[in-house]
Amino acid sequence: MWVPVVGLPPRLMLSALGGAGRFCLLGSGTATRKDLPSRNCRGLSESCPQELPYPDFNESPSVVSKCRGEPKRYISSRKLAETVAHILQRRRRTQQLLLECNPGPGILTQALLETGATVVALESERTFIPHLETLGNNLDGQLDVIHCDFFKMDPRNSIQVKPPILLSHMLFPNLGIKARPWSAGIPLKVIGIFPFRSERKVLWKLLYDLYSCTSVYKYGRIELNMFIGEKEYQRLVATPSDSNLYQAWSVLWQVACEIKLLHTEPWSSFNIYNSNGELRKLKRKESLDQQNLYLIQMTPRKNLFTENLTPVNYDVFFHMLKHCFGKRSARLIDHLHSLTPIDTRHILKKICINEKVKVTNIYPEEFKRIFEAIECSKDHAYKWLYDDSMEDTKY
Repeated sequence: MWVPVVGLPPRLMLSALGGAGRFCLLGSGTATRKDLPSRNCRGLSESCPQELPYPDFNESPSVVSKCRGEPKRYISSRKLAETVAHILQRRRRTQQLLLECNPGPGILTQALLETGATVVALESERTFIPHLETLGNNLDGQLDVIHCDFFKMDPRNSIQVKPPILLSHMLFPNLGIKARPWSAGIPLKVIGIFPFRSERKVLWKLLYDLYSCTSVYKYGRIELNMFIGEKEYQRLVATPSDSNLYQAWSVLWQVACEIKLLHTEPWSSFNIYNSNGELRKLKRKESLDQQNLYLIQMTPRKNLFTENLTPVNYDVFFHMLKHCFGKRSARLIDHLHSLTPIDTRHILKKICINEKVKVTNIYPEEFKRIFEAIECSKDHAYKWLYDDSMEDTKY
């Protein structure tokens, strides 16, 4: 059984994943097409996987600076705060630490404290910190307030952003949080609101952290309880029945986590503050565009990692999915011909999947079965292919 680890074995071959916006190291079971006989290059192998619209973590300083002043939304309704606090605490059997992301004016923080919860408030705006600290007065350590941004913790680039970057391996031990085996219980819960201008970027970053067991997931199956916008929620839980919304990251999140809808709330229960802590008034057009926010619970699955899907080869699984969804109208068999030299017709027949099925008709758990069936195949020394031309691609 896989457990979170600090260091992973070095990978042997460098490849830029299609549309990834990052470089990924593919394992020794991969090969360039020139390493194999031409008969293995079939189907879609003449073209590289299409780029997918998800964020490049190696941003330029100018892009990062724009994100520094991003307005944030906070709970403004006392009734909603009490509802959320009740939802989080109603199944509590033992005292469990809650990490609250960007609590702002602290309306939810106060409601959580009133239920007896122990809260660590990670606040990115200094403006709110003095008020948050007063909420913990006379509570004997029930509340800690720390100046940092959970969503920027353990960044995947070296560019410094404000507030000062805090690393999980510095924060968590100071809070008394120890790494747990992946099969153990939930070490802590995180509550917050995804940044409304960069929801997908944050979700992709968390995906890489989760599958690689790094950052906060180095400590075990961290449970996220987050408000998310309606459009991104619909994409997150999309299945083949919602083919227009169904995407690679829909599959990755559903494979990785059990996703529950806990509550739905209209935008009127939230306020937006600028980076200087001033309440921001929405323009008329912005008000018309606002939708409901969904409180979802994302609990990593105990059985996510197996002998054939691990924190070492997860990047190949990502590569497979992004390649497949790069051309959504193609048949699955055509994509697999382009991805692997293994007899994919035999693989699909073995796991009872029709070879003529299209990518958007494959369910998340079926994608995982396909990947694992290829990984455990012993017919070839190389199980996966990639294009040399992808190595020089700049994003």
